[in-house]
Amino acid sequence: MELFCCESENITRAYEDPVLNEDSRVFENLLVIEDRYVLSSNYFKCLQSDLKPYMRTVVAEWMQEVCEEERCQDEVFPLAVNCLDRFLLLVRVDKSQLQLLGAVCLFLASKLRQSRPLTAERLCLYSDHSISVVQLINWELLVLNTLKWDLAAITPFDFVGHILRRLGITKGESLIRRHAHTFIGLCTTEVKFSMYPPSMIAAASVGAAIQGLSARLEQKWASANDLVFRLHEITGIESDCLRSCWEQIEEIIVNRLAAATLPLSSSGAIPITMTTSLKLAEQQMDPQDLVQAETPTDVQDVLF
Repeated sequence: MELFCCESENITRAYEDPVLNEDSRVFENLLVIEDRYVLSSNYFKCLQSDLKPYMRTVVAEWMQEVCEEERCQDEVFPLAVNCLDRFLLLVRVDKSQLQLLGAVCLFLASKLRQSRPLTAERLCLYSDHSISVVQLINWELLVLNTLKWDLAAITPFDFVGHILRRLGITKGESLIRRHAHTFIGLCTTEVKFSMYPPSMIAAASVGAAIQGLSARLEQKWASANDLVFRLHEITGIESDCLRSCWEQIEEIIVNRLAAATLPLSSSGAIPITMTTSLKLAEQQMDPQDLVQAETPTDVQDVLF
């Protein structure tokens, strides 16, 4: 069996295997396994007394910026955040250690999900050298032992291809996928979505993307409710849960879009801009091309 890779601008990426997306056994196994990697409780209430939800959001956004700057595989960011959340559910950390933990999780996720992993030196550089290579290596072993070396978590990205295949999309699949990936990345920065099944986040993101691009697609649904029902048939998730998740995604998009029009905060943090799926469809652009993010640096000033 051979692995075929696509090389572009010195970045090696694996082609998606259509056989896996069409095999119902793979999809069913993903649905069975995904619950292992969903948070069972809110660690801010039961363990992390020194941390606040906004701190986790700040670090997650920093992790996302690092991934964008390094042009990582899409799957690296949600896997890294999943490792971060699962570790925080088990081990109490100080807020001064949160960025270090985020860097370690990026380090591990990149080793698992891409051919050219992030280097320890680059991650230290992105932290403005607030963490050292020695700290990164020591914490890498700590995270691995805590998670029992179980890093191959199921993320929403694993479901997108399966859902699109089963919806029978014949036109605009790559654009829908790109928008859905953007929405999943947005959900990953919000802590409340860490307690939602990845399949539900993926289905809601695909639904939101299709709704925004409906005018350009050959496959039509009479209404958003019909699309929700079809997603329910595919994933087995209750329609009400899917609809609620979908609405929360739309709400976050609107809030981020509004925040993008505000001036810089007193901390100097630059808000990450997002657009609605309809606006993206009109501009026919890659969501990541809409924002030229600043090079991510230390987030300690925001956390303290």
